[in-house]
Amino acid sequence: MNKNQPIDLNFDKAHIWHPYTSMIDPLPVYPVTHTDKNRIFLETGESLIDGMASWWSALHGYNHPKLVKAMTEQASQMSHVMFGGITHAPAVNLCKKLVEITPEPLQRVFLADSGSVSVEVAIKMALQYWLSQGHHSKNKLMTAKKGYHGDTFAAMSVCDPVNSMHSMYQGFLPEHIFVDAPKSKFGEEQNDAELVALENTFKQHHNELAAFIIEPIVQNAGGMNFYNAKYLKKLRELCDEYDVLLILDEIATGFGRTGKMFACEHADIAPDILCIGKALTGGCMTLSATLTTDKVALGISQGEAKVLMHGPTFMGNPLACATAVASLELLEDTDWHGNVTRLYNAMQDLHRCESFEAVKEVRTLGAIGVVELLDVVDVAKIQKFFIEKGLWIRPFGKLIYIMPPYITSNEDIAQLIDGIYQAIEQKAY
Repeated sequence: MNKNQPIDLNFDKAHIWHPYTSMIDPLPVYPVTHTDKNRIFLETGESLIDGMASWWSALHGYNHPKLVKAMTEQASQMSHVMFGGITHAPAVNLCKKLVEITPEPLQRVFLADSGSVSVEVAIKMALQYWLSQGHHSKNKLMTAKKGYHGDTFAAMSVCDPVNSMHSMYQGFLPEHIFVDAPKSKFGEEQNDAELVALENTFKQHHNELAAFIIEPIVQNAGGMNFYNAKYLKKLRELCDEYDVLLILDEIATGFGRTGKMFACEHADIAPDILCIGKALTGGCMTLSATLTTDKVALGISQGEAKVLMHGPTFMGNPLACATAVASLELLEDTDWHGNVTRLYNAMQDLHRCESFEAVKEVRTLGAIGVVELLDVVDVAKIQKFFIEKGLWIRPFGKLIYIMPPYITSNEDIAQLIDGIYQAIEQKAY
């Protein structure tokens, strides 16, 4: 499509459903013609600094020549072929890299097509593992409140049961066991009382628990909660002691976003099952993966079914796999850790927003900056304000946050922070 072709916004408004938007009174959408590096260009002429990395996926920015080359070359050879009974180099090369960079116990890789599906697969793995071992009573999950794991049904069932966007589905979803969200903050003292409460819940429910699922270190869309690494370490110990599998959802936190390649490295632990997605392809293609240990994979294969009961049509899509390989090579070849550290240092200026009475808290970690307000944001109002400032920032709830591409300059970070500061100062929310 020619980037100069007009975008029919009237048709869009009348017919196209955007994420979490009403069809009666939809939130405004802004027509994008093209992207470049960390810029989004609108049909109306504005050039916007992207503070969101397209929902945290575009680590390298947009149109990186290495990723474009990988997609172009792969598309000319083979865009897709079924994965049942067939394999190919892009999938094999990607899985080799994933086994290499993830924690050592994770040796088996299941490729899927979105983050939510990787969570569905992880839950299936956990349930099917215990069924295969003859433990039919271990059929529930435990998780922390304030979590978010996706929009499909099994994933929704382990999102926050009250305050999440999925609370209306109570009664339709499987009922699982929830503990309080971690309260001890990252880098501060761990409150031992919450670890005792966590252990007491394990003692009470471990016979019915297949797995505990949580986003390590940062609970993302459930409230941007940055919690103590000791909580995660204790969680691993409890799962081992009470014979419960640990699923870590690193869909948002993986590939360097928190300052480590994977957030679980902050606690020096490994999960039994790991979910990854979002940034896996550098924000170019939809792809995810669920990794697990030999114990879980072989345990499932010893059961009645002999196989994991899942197989998406676009599993192992060659185009997405080739792009993911190129993205991971980019991470290897560039100083991603140095860039994330630089972004973290630049985002410390965000703390000047703490001077406003409307601000509850400011927190930063890795390449994540969050301003939590006391009141819910009017998304349409503040979005218009940010567009006028040449910024793309998409708040939700009471949170104004940025998760920019790693290539973002300090000058651009300063502009993003200035925009957030001015939005609060001028009550543009």
